[in-house]
Amino acid sequence: MSLQLLTQLVVGASFLLYIGIAIASRAESTGDFYVAGKGVHPIANGMATAADWMSAASFLSMAGLIAFLGYDGSVYLMGWTGGYVLLALLLAPYLRKFGKFTVPEFVGDRYYSQTARLVAVICLIFISFTYVAGQMRGVGIVFSRFLEVELLTGLLIGMGIVFFYAVLGGMKGITYTQVAQYCVLIFAYTVPAVFIALQVTGTAFPQLSFGSGVTGDGTPLLLKLDQVVTELGFPAYTSGTKSTIDVFFITLALMVGTAGLPHVLVRFFTVPTVRDARISAGWALMFIALLYTTAPAVGALARYNLTTTMQTGDVGAPAGNLAYADRPEWFKTWERTGLLGFEDKNGDGRVQYYNDKNPEFVAGPATDYGWKGNELSVDNDIIVLANPEISNLPDWVIALVAAGGVAAALSTAAGLLLVISAAISHDIVKGMLKPNISDRRELLVGRGSAAVAVVFAGYLGYDPPGFVAQVVAFAFGLAAASLFPVMLMGIFSRRMNREGAIAGMLTGLLFTLGYIVYFKGVFIEPMAENVASNWLFGISPEGIGGIGMLLNFAVALTVSRLTPPPPPEVVAMIDDIRLPEGA
Repeated sequence: MSLQLLTQLVVGASFLLYIGIAIASRAESTGDFYVAGKGVHPIANGMATAADWMSAASFLSMAGLIAFLGYDGSVYLMGWTGGYVLLALLLAPYLRKFGKFTVPEFVGDRYYSQTARLVAVICLIFISFTYVAGQMRGVGIVFSRFLEVELLTGLLIGMGIVFFYAVLGGMKGITYTQVAQYCVLIFAYTVPAVFIALQVTGTAFPQLSFGSGVTGDGTPLLLKLDQVVTELGFPAYTSGTKSTIDVFFITLALMVGTAGLPHVLVRFFTVPTVRDARISAGWALMFIALLYTTAPAVGALARYNLTTTMQTGDVGAPAGNLAYADRPEWFKTWERTGLLGFEDKNGDGRVQYYNDKNPEFVAGPATDYGWKGNELSVDNDIIVLANPEISNLPDWVIALVAAGGVAAALSTAAGLLLVISAAISHDIVKGMLKPNISDRRELLVGRGSAAVAVVFAGYLGYDPPGFVAQVVAFAFGLAAASLFPVMLMGIFSRRMNREGAIAGMLTGLLFTLGYIVYFKGVFIEPMAENVASNWLFGISPEGIGGIGMLLNFAVALTVSRLTPPPPPEVVAMIDDIRLPEGA
């Protein structure tokens, strides 16, 4: 059986599973559609939260970032994981006790203002559509390679699947679908990691492979990887190139953004009690840790395999000097997707893979072989998918990875689209335009909104402003700068009022969005050499959400002190939210 047919069968079987679950658990009411009837078991909710969280960015792109950034890629691990501690301690139980359907609903009631609710909806839509663009791109990448179709065709298939179970099942259907998707994606991620760790280092635990010796050499993997990449003029894998302030603010933006993401927060509205909200956050962190402790090893092993594949074995030849005619089969298949490319700049028929930006290396070893520039381009997002092929693993493992990548992208995309749908149908239509709308009509509006959101998300996925994890990092920055501060102050500050909340949200959102747009190619060419020198305090667009958050806090606190305090009934509501059940 060919790899393509096997992949189609495995991915198709997973689709049938998801659709079957969506049909069996379809939403019959607005409560089912928005919060799964508030009856999800904490363990199931923890698993669904993990699937919702471990998007295409975690499954496809994070290991790719770690593979090419090395030490600098650790910011994504620290930020995305640490955010769950903030979420479990500061937000989840209080939002569950509030007991409504959506994050904008909390903002509107807490700040006694429809304007505040509308601003929260706008923030939510910006965040969610930025995030979902990365997920749809992940879907397109998986399909374009393993089903051998065009990126647009792959996106259309993914849109159809998400449309079916998000629109039909609502939160109830999505929750139980995500439980199945978590099982698929974690199995698909860890199995090839075990195979490759055994192959390269002889250990069955990927997490231990860093300190294990490379098979046939005995040199520890990290030391060997440093040697291999520096031979090509790249920085040592274990060295950091980002400034300390940029690392700090990227980590901060990702951490705080995690606690402010609406599609993650809404998961804690689905459990029966406040205690269950805390418990499900703990389970989610455990389920997430299974993938996040494996990702660094996957990135390192992938970089090692990719780099050593470029070697010729010729005496005296540099590492990156593979004869193009001798390129392996995996190279040819990924070339056809356009996500891996070769340009023979010096016409010698060899793949010159060196670091363009290292002047000392360019003036030395590279020029000895007629070097005229790096000739190999590799999309960061293909590393996890290509690694099993590079390692010559069995076809069933490669097909499993494809199913896992699709599961990761679709699970998060469905959650995001539902949040967008709820914001439109529940917060705008029912909350502002037609308060007396019936549940049946509200459900129809919600499903219609989800359908429109699917189409727009597909468009963004076709032409996103960056690779998957980078796009997702922007969404975290927007969440950190807009929603997190007003929710935190809404719970813990009795003095925070509507004027402060609205001013803070708008300031954080507009500043962060403007900075990202400015430096990602609208006004300045993204690859221009002087871009980084123009960053504010040396902070990249991925980390600017941390500054946006600080501005949000500063403006909100200042404005709230200059305007009237919230009414007594709102203060009483805050006290009630913070009071433990039964006290």
